[in-house]
Amino acid sequence: MSLEDRAKATGKNIEGKAQEAMGNVSGDPKDKAEGKAKQTESEARHSIEDAKDSVKRAID
Repeated sequence: MSLEDRAKATGKNIEGKAQEAMGNVSGDPKDKAEGKAKQTESEARHSIEDAKDSVKRAID
């Protein structure tokens, strides 16, 4: 697993949470939706990295 990829995914998750919170405060549904989408993207990236780790462990 690439630590850099994992860090980018975590950053995207934090960015998404902040944007969603901003949408909640401002009442902007577009910001809320975009924030949730970023969080979902982050979860997918983490899942991909987890799968890569599993394959690497199985090979080693």
